[in-house]
Amino acid sequence: MRRSRKRPTAPAPAAAPAEPAAAAPSDTGSEEDLSATKWNFFTEELVRTGLWAKLTRVPSLTAAAVGWAWRAGRRDLLVALGASTVAAVLAAVSLVSVTRVLDALLAPGPITARVEAALPAVAVVAGVAALSGTVRLVSELALSRLGTQAERLVELELFGLTTRAHLVAFDDEEWADAMYRARDRGMYEVPRMVTATLEGLAGLVSLASMGGVLAVLHPLLLLLLVVGVVPTGWAATRAARMEYEAQRRLSTGRRRRWILGDRMASRDSAAELRSYTMRDSLMADYGDLADRERETMLAVAWSQTRTRAVGGLASGAATTLTYVSLGALLVSGMMPLAAVGTAVLALQRTQGQMQNLLYLLNRVYESGLYFADFTEYCALARAHLPAPPTAPPPARLERLEVRDAVFTYPTGGAPALHGVNVHVEKGETIALVGENGSGKSTLARLLGGLYEPQEGTVTWNGTDFTAIGPAVRERISVIIQDHTRWPMTARRNVTMAQDCDPDRLAHAARLSGTDEVVAELPRGWNTLLDTTFASGVNLSGGQWQRIAGARGFYRPADLLIADEPTSALDARAEARFFTTIGEHADRTGAAVVLITHRMASVRMADRIYVLDRGRVIEHGTHAELMAVPGRYRELYTLQADAYSAPGQG
Repeated sequence: MRRSRKRPTAPAPAAAPAEPAAAAPSDTGSEEDLSATKWNFFTEELVRTGLWAKLTRVPSLTAAAVGWAWRAGRRDLLVALGASTVAAVLAAVSLVSVTRVLDALLAPGPITARVEAALPAVAVVAGVAALSGTVRLVSELALSRLGTQAERLVELELFGLTTRAHLVAFDDEEWADAMYRARDRGMYEVPRMVTATLEGLAGLVSLASMGGVLAVLHPLLLLLLVVGVVPTGWAATRAARMEYEAQRRLSTGRRRRWILGDRMASRDSAAELRSYTMRDSLMADYGDLADRERETMLAVAWSQTRTRAVGGLASGAATTLTYVSLGALLVSGMMPLAAVGTAVLALQRTQGQMQNLLYLLNRVYESGLYFADFTEYCALARAHLPAPPTAPPPARLERLEVRDAVFTYPTGGAPALHGVNVHVEKGETIALVGENGSGKSTLARLLGGLYEPQEGTVTWNGTDFTAIGPAVRERISVIIQDHTRWPMTARRNVTMAQDCDPDRLAHAARLSGTDEVVAELPRGWNTLLDTTFASGVNLSGGQWQRIAGARGFYRPADLLIADEPTSALDARAEARFFTTIGEHADRTGAAVVLITHRMASVRMADRIYVLDRGRVIEHGTHAELMAVPGRYRELYTLQADAYSAPGQG
């Protein structure tokens, strides 16, 4: 049997979602370009939403945050809640002790006796202060641990879904947008929401304890508390909203500025930047964006100052009213002097607590919006997960068959494949040829178990791929044209796993020519292939393609799919590759699916399929296809004539 060499249309790793058009670094664009994008997805909602709407949504967000905290670290959650309760009790004990200190000091009698009478209460205040500090440290440690563990949990949740979902999902615009929003901020807001929620719960408990103390002192104090907090709370919320609105309005410009900065400092773009003398125009674009940000934030700072000034005046008036009321209560005998002193201290503390709660409320609500991005994407991702297998893992390949397959990408339009029929027998080499856009790579993805046809079937020894599930890919190896350059060692870039079989590695390296590449690396197989790290090295495109070829040869498989495996190789390396792919197939007994534009390389295939606009228009051996007029003979003759034409070297 002849072995054809071809590069797998296999798991071309899904590309990250494309950047929104507004983020392209081509020019700064208009103000509308920088504001009317998905970067500002929640701006209007956050600015428009009032306090009551936020309050009504807090319970569900709190439940969600506590749920994630419970999953992340039950012990830390219980410690944090317990510490909050203890802190609240200690705050109340402290206020009651202060009252007793003041009662003792203000009582009639010699000062020495009064001080001695106050000492036990002073000792309690001091002990409570020391203990409160310890409790606060314990609480902060628990919250910090929870945030870190929640972040890890959320990342594993998201990437666990992205790596299991059907490959076709990555071609869906809705999926790409949802994943971008989830990764851009959604997943990072979950730990933020967890810590803000738990801090808010702690604040509520503390506020409740101090409110109880105030109610015991005099019920009117609770009303005075609200009056005193409203002005400063309004000012703080208004100022924070101003800054947040500005930050969201600037987010696209900042993102674009970051991209421009990255391009100006990146090795990948350095050569083209200099070749096209782009420095001045890029610096001008960068400066325009930086100037716009500076002017916006200066204006916000001035507006915030005015708002805080108004809030300060109103707060001053409220404070005056509070002290006048306390004075009236004292003069009228409705409150003793010691209670008034305690009330002043309690009011100050509770005002600070209420202001902090308003801030935390805003933070929880804001994080909740982005948290919704994360949860919505997770739900969407779960809908794209493979169904549980209903058939046992596949046995060694005897026959792989595509029957009447129709496949259309999520973007819609004409089907990429129409009623395609292809089969591969054990040990065979088949070739897929055709012009660009004919459906070769899409068909290879069906053969590799990466796509599922909307109509028709793909079977392994008669069993449908959908029944077998992802396990079928364990028996398939691929060499991808647009291979990934993993930031790992040369060895890991071939084995694609932590373990390594030295014999298989040596065999794969020899067949692909990777042995020659590794021989020149400073640390051999242990060399890191990423120049963003100090010890990393850079490989040429041809060297990387040899690494990708070695990946395909290293994996023990019944089927090798090679999708344009030599596009970046020189003539000598290409000839070597096509010779050794047959040697590999003979040694392993694997079937080979070869996709290539090098028509001379498919002559020895057992069967050649010619595709055009998603249909198989011809199939047969090289001799059979050359014997009749058709697309294959046309393409082969054109390429042969180009090589044999006078003056062609």
